[in-house]
Amino acid sequence: MSRRVNRIPVVLDTGNIKELSQEDIKMILRAADMCIMKAGRNMLAKILKGSKDKKVLELKLDECPAYGYYHDLKLADIMHYIDWMIDEDYLRIEYEGRLPLLVFSDEGWAIEKETFAQELYQQFCLDVKENNPRVIHKLIKVNRKVILRILDIIEEEGNKEFISCLEAYKKIETKRIGRRIIEVEKTIKDKV
Repeated sequence: MSRRVNRIPVVLDTGNIKELSQEDIKMILRAADMCIMKAGRNMLAKILKGSKDKKVLELKLDECPAYGYYHDLKLADIMHYIDWMIDEDYLRIEYEGRLPLLVFSDEGWAIEKETFAQELYQQFCLDVKENNPRVIHKLIKVNRKVILRILDIIEEEGNKEFISCLEAYKKIETKRIGRRIIEVEKTIKDKV
């Protein structure tokens, strides 16, 4: 006989929030990426506030690009924004046992995937300019769909200066991603 799990109830309160800007949506999703299936609304609010909470610092959540984005707001106001994001189906709540954890909706993931890919692409550009492929070592821990989007952006740009970084990256990646890198390199070389 299984025991019934008493889930912690979630009550959403959007306050008087009617709409958020695209920039606000992107930044909340960017911070939420650090919480997906690991934390809930309260931790997300602390990241966006720029909290010095022991758990935030211990988990290195202060390294998130959206850390402190709402530093001038109260936590309660930030919670209204987060609840609006859930209410508008950019984020969802799923339970792990009794704990409510955040997950992306399909729309939320599509926005975050593009935001994160653009962020990493900019780092890639800087690495190419400095001839120092640092970002490729970060990519090992990145979602494959984000990596494929970065490769699409590089292919669209068609900048031949990326080829040396792509060569270095291909050596440390999986065969599947390696095949995509070869396709991107070929497209870039064909444009020249």
